[in-house]
Amino acid sequence: MDLSDRALWELAAGGNGEAFGQLFDRHCRAVYNHCFRLTASWSTAEDLTSTTFLLAWRQRDRMRLANDSLRPWLLAVATNAARSERRALGRRRRLTARASSGEPPAADHADDVADRVDDERRMTEVLAELRRLPRAEQEAVALCLWSGLSYAEAATALGIAEVSVRARVSRARSRLRAALVPALTEETP
Repeated sequence: MDLSDRALWELAAGGNGEAFGQLFDRHCRAVYNHCFRLTASWSTAEDLTSTTFLLAWRQRDRMRLANDSLRPWLLAVATNAARSERRALGRRRRLTARASSGEPPAADHADDVADRVDDERRMTEVLAELRRLPRAEQEAVALCLWSGLSYAEAATALGIAEVSVRARVSRARSRLRAALVPALTEETP
């Protein structure tokens, strides 16, 4: 029998590791993809997914679900973890720059696979455009367009009205389309 997230969460809150494992299996891919879209790095996404579920396990006896799905809450936790990771990365880069005569450290590409590098490059371009949007629009895109939450679920996760989420997604789509889609009317020489 397939239990709801709420039922599994209540079992997990009582210490049932198997119930928590089922929640992990149900939502880990969505959290992982969400984290990749926020960071443009597969390895960072793996770390953030682990962090998200570790925080969920630690808070299992205190947190109560607002609706029947754990996914909006997990994605909100993942978003916060990604934001913290980005701040920490900035601090590490500044420290490294001060410690090393201004030359950035050489990257080790031995473990990278060609298609992963391409994915990360493309996602970095998209992420750079996304970061030019207001933070509220960034969050709406990450939750609704990238991670597949409904407008209602995203509204719950963000603590705002559903109509606000719809407006943010619409504005973000228009801005991203203008920035990322080349003009089709350009003449070729």
